[in-house]
Amino acid sequence: MTMTQMLTRFLSLIALSLIGFQGPLLAEEFKAGTDYDLVNPPQPTQDPKKVEVMEFFWYGCPHCLDFEPDLNAWIKTKPQNVLFIRQPAVFNEQWAAHAKAFYTAEALGIEEKLHADFFDAIQHKKEKLMTEEDQAKFFVAHGVDEAAFHQAYKSFAVDSKMRIAAVIGAKYGITGTPSVVVNGKYVVSPGKSKSFSRMIEITNALIAQESGKKK
Repeated sequence: MTMTQMLTRFLSLIALSLIGFQGPLLAEEFKAGTDYDLVNPPQPTQDPKKVEVMEFFWYGCPHCLDFEPDLNAWIKTKPQNVLFIRQPAVFNEQWAAHAKAFYTAEALGIEEKLHADFFDAIQHKKEKLMTEEDQAKFFVAHGVDEAAFHQAYKSFAVDSKMRIAAVIGAKYGITGTPSVVVNGKYVVSPGKSKSFSRMIEITNALIAQESGKKK
Protein backbone atom coordinates (compact mmCIF):
# COMPACT_ATOMS: atom_id res chain seq x y z
CA MET A 1 0.00 0.00 0.00
CA THR A 2 1.45 3.36 -1.00
CA MET A 3 1.66 6.36 1.31
CA THR A 4 -1.10 8.10 -0.68
CA GLN A 5 -3.42 5.08 -0.32
CA MET A 6 -2.71 4.89 3.41
CA LEU A 7 -3.49 8.59 3.83
CA THR A 8 -6.72 8.28 1.83
CA ARG A 9 -7.85 5.31 3.93
CA PHE A 10 -6.99 7.13 7.16
CA LEU A 11 -8.98 10.21 6.17
CA SER A 12 -11.94 8.04 5.16
CA LEU A 13 -11.96 6.37 8.58
CA ILE A 14 -11.93 9.77 10.28
CA ALA A 15 -14.87 10.93 8.14
CA LEU A 16 -16.88 7.82 8.99
CA SER A 17 -16.11 8.28 12.67
CA LEU A 18 -17.36 11.85 12.58
CA ILE A 19 -20.56 10.80 10.84
CA GLY A 20 -21.18 8.17 13.49
CA PHE A 21 -20.38 10.65 16.26
CA GLN A 22 -22.97 13.13 14.98
CA GLY A 23 -25.78 10.59 15.38
CA PRO A 24 -29.43 11.66 15.18
CA LEU A 25 -30.39 15.32 15.26
CA LEU A 26 -30.87 16.69 18.76
CA ALA A 27 -33.62 19.00 19.98
CA GLU A 28 -30.96 21.64 20.70
CA GLU A 29 -30.43 21.94 16.95
CA PHE A 30 -33.99 23.21 16.55
CA LYS A 31 -35.43 26.37 18.08
CA ALA A 32 -38.85 27.09 19.58
CA GLY A 33 -40.65 29.72 17.54
CA THR A 34 -38.50 28.99 14.51
CA ASP A 35 -38.75 25.24 13.94
CA TYR A 36 -41.69 24.43 16.22
CA ASP A 37 -44.11 26.14 18.60
CA LEU A 38 -44.56 25.75 22.35
CA VAL A 39 -47.92 24.74 23.81
CA ASN A 40 -48.86 27.26 26.49
CA PRO A 41 -49.73 25.93 28.95
CA PRO A 42 -48.49 22.37 28.32
CA GLN A 43 -51.34 19.84 28.19
CA PRO A 44 -51.58 16.56 30.13
CA THR A 45 -50.92 13.33 28.23
CA GLN A 46 -52.78 10.03 28.36
CA ASP A 47 -49.88 7.99 29.75
CA PRO A 48 -47.16 9.79 31.79
CA LYS A 49 -44.82 6.84 31.26
CA LYS A 50 -44.92 7.30 27.48
CA VAL A 51 -43.93 10.11 25.14
CA GLU A 52 -47.18 11.08 23.44
CA VAL A 53 -47.23 12.05 19.77
CA MET A 54 -50.58 13.35 18.54
CA GLU A 55 -51.31 14.14 14.90
CA PHE A 56 -54.07 16.64 14.15
CA PHE A 57 -55.51 15.97 10.70
CA TRP A 58 -58.54 16.40 8.46
CA TYR A 59 -59.60 13.98 5.75
CA GLY A 60 -60.28 16.87 3.38
CA CYS A 61 -56.79 18.35 3.82
CA PRO A 62 -54.49 17.76 0.79
CA HIS A 63 -51.40 18.38 2.92
CA CYS A 64 -52.52 15.73 5.40
CA LEU A 65 -52.82 13.24 2.56
CA ASP A 66 -49.37 14.21 1.29
CA PHE A 67 -47.96 13.75 4.81
CA GLU A 68 -49.32 10.19 5.10
CA PRO A 69 -46.35 8.36 3.47
CA ASP A 70 -43.82 10.06 5.78
CA LEU A 71 -46.05 9.60 8.82
CA ASN A 72 -46.81 5.94 8.11
CA ALA A 73 -43.11 5.17 7.58
CA TRP A 74 -42.37 6.84 10.93
CA ILE A 75 -45.15 4.89 12.69
CA LYS A 76 -43.53 1.61 11.63
CA THR A 77 -40.20 2.58 13.21
CA LYS A 78 -41.24 4.81 16.13
CA PRO A 79 -39.61 4.13 19.52
CA GLN A 80 -41.41 1.67 21.79
CA ASN A 81 -41.94 4.33 24.44
CA VAL A 82 -44.00 6.49 22.06
CA LEU A 83 -47.80 6.53 22.20
CA PHE A 84 -49.15 7.69 18.83
CA ILE A 85 -52.65 9.18 18.63
CA ARG A 86 -54.61 10.29 15.58
CA GLN A 87 -56.66 13.36 16.48
CA PRO A 88 -59.22 14.72 13.99
CA ALA A 89 -59.13 18.51 13.95
CA VAL A 90 -62.49 20.30 14.13
CA PHE A 91 -62.69 23.87 12.85
CA ASN A 92 -66.16 23.87 11.28
CA GLU A 93 -69.19 21.71 10.50
CA GLN A 94 -67.51 19.88 7.62
CA TRP A 95 -64.46 18.98 9.70
CA ALA A 96 -66.77 17.85 12.52
CA ALA A 97 -68.65 15.50 10.18
CA HIS A 98 -65.42 13.85 9.06
CA ALA A 99 -64.18 13.65 12.65
CA LYS A 100 -67.37 11.79 13.52
CA ALA A 101 -66.70 9.33 10.70
CA PHE A 102 -63.27 8.65 12.21
CA TYR A 103 -64.64 8.19 15.74
CA THR A 104 -67.40 5.92 14.46
CA ALA A 105 -64.79 3.75 12.76
CA GLU A 106 -62.76 3.82 15.98
CA ALA A 107 -65.79 2.67 17.99
CA LEU A 108 -66.11 -0.24 15.56
CA GLY A 109 -62.39 -1.02 15.86
CA ILE A 110 -61.64 -0.37 12.19
CA GLU A 111 -60.24 3.17 12.18
CA GLU A 112 -56.82 2.08 10.88
CA LYS A 113 -58.40 -0.16 8.25
CA LEU A 114 -60.55 2.68 6.89
CA HIS A 115 -58.11 5.57 7.39
CA ALA A 116 -56.71 5.57 3.85
CA ASP A 117 -60.16 4.86 2.40
CA PHE A 118 -61.58 7.99 4.05
CA PHE A 119 -58.87 10.10 2.40
CA ASP A 120 -59.53 8.42 -0.94
CA ALA A 121 -63.31 8.84 -0.76
CA ILE A 122 -63.22 12.50 0.23
CA GLN A 123 -60.29 13.77 -1.82
CA HIS A 124 -60.21 11.55 -4.90
CA LYS A 125 -63.79 10.36 -5.28
CA LYS A 126 -65.18 13.70 -4.03
CA GLU A 127 -67.64 12.06 -1.66
CA LYS A 128 -68.85 14.58 0.92
CA LEU A 129 -69.63 12.12 3.76
CA MET A 130 -71.37 14.92 5.62
CA THR A 131 -74.52 13.14 6.79
CA GLU A 132 -75.26 9.98 8.73
CA GLU A 133 -76.88 8.50 5.61
CA ASP A 134 -73.85 9.23 3.42
CA GLN A 135 -71.51 7.73 5.97
CA ALA A 136 -73.76 4.69 6.39
CA LYS A 137 -73.40 3.95 2.67
CA PHE A 138 -69.63 4.29 2.96
CA PHE A 139 -69.37 1.96 5.95
CA VAL A 140 -71.71 -0.64 4.45
CA ALA A 141 -69.66 -0.57 1.23
CA HIS A 142 -66.66 -1.44 3.39
CA GLY A 143 -68.30 -4.46 4.97
CA VAL A 144 -69.86 -2.93 8.09
CA ASP A 145 -73.34 -3.98 9.17
CA GLU A 146 -75.64 -0.97 8.78
CA ALA A 147 -77.27 -1.41 12.18
CA ALA A 148 -73.84 -1.63 13.81
CA PHE A 149 -72.81 1.58 12.07
CA HIS A 150 -75.85 3.54 13.28
CA GLN A 151 -75.39 2.22 16.82
CA ALA A 152 -71.75 3.34 16.87
CA TYR A 153 -72.51 6.66 15.16
CA LYS A 154 -75.07 7.56 17.84
CA SER A 155 -73.13 6.09 20.76
CA PHE A 156 -72.17 7.94 23.93
CA ALA A 157 -68.50 7.15 23.28
CA VAL A 158 -68.52 8.87 19.89
CA ASP A 159 -70.51 11.81 21.23
CA SER A 160 -68.05 12.26 24.10
CA LYS A 161 -65.04 12.24 21.79
CA MET A 162 -66.72 14.75 19.49
CA ARG A 163 -67.18 17.12 22.43
CA ILE A 164 -63.48 16.84 23.23
CA ALA A 165 -62.46 17.25 19.58
CA ALA A 166 -64.42 20.50 19.38
CA VAL A 167 -62.18 22.18 21.97
CA ILE A 168 -58.90 20.26 22.08
CA GLY A 169 -57.34 22.01 19.09
CA ALA A 170 -57.59 25.40 20.79
CA LYS A 171 -55.85 24.03 23.90
CA TYR A 172 -52.84 23.09 21.79
CA GLY A 173 -52.96 26.25 19.69
CA ILE A 174 -53.60 24.29 16.49
CA THR A 175 -54.28 26.59 13.52
CA GLY A 176 -53.88 24.16 10.62
CA THR A 177 -53.23 20.59 9.56
CA PRO A 178 -51.26 18.45 9.59
CA SER A 179 -49.82 19.34 12.99
CA VAL A 180 -47.93 17.04 15.34
CA VAL A 181 -47.93 17.62 19.10
CA VAL A 182 -45.10 16.04 21.08
CA ASN A 183 -45.83 15.17 24.71
CA GLY A 184 -48.37 17.95 25.11
CA LYS A 185 -45.61 20.57 24.89
CA TYR A 186 -44.52 21.18 21.30
CA VAL A 187 -46.36 21.69 18.01
CA VAL A 188 -44.55 20.69 14.81
CA SER A 189 -46.15 21.91 11.58
CA PRO A 190 -45.22 22.32 7.89
CA GLY A 191 -45.28 26.09 8.26
CA LYS A 192 -42.38 26.04 10.70
CA SER A 193 -40.54 22.90 9.58
CA LYS A 194 -40.77 23.71 5.84
CA SER A 195 -41.02 20.05 4.77
CA PHE A 196 -42.63 16.78 5.86
CA SER A 197 -39.29 15.02 6.22
CA ARG A 198 -38.08 17.82 8.48
CA MET A 199 -41.30 17.55 10.49
CA ILE A 200 -40.31 13.97 11.24
CA GLU A 201 -36.74 15.01 12.12
CA ILE A 202 -37.94 17.66 14.56
CA THR A 203 -40.51 15.29 16.04
CA ASN A 204 -37.85 12.63 16.60
CA ALA A 205 -35.51 15.14 18.22
CA LEU A 206 -38.23 16.29 20.63
CA ILE A 207 -39.13 12.67 21.39
CA ALA A 208 -35.49 11.98 22.28
CA GLN A 209 -35.45 15.04 24.52
CA GLU A 210 -38.64 14.03 26.32
CA SER A 211 -37.48 10.42 26.62
CA GLY A 212 -34.37 11.62 28.42
CA LYS A 213 -36.50 13.44 30.98
CA LYS A 214 -38.40 10.25 31.83
CA LYS A 215 -35.27 8.25 32.72
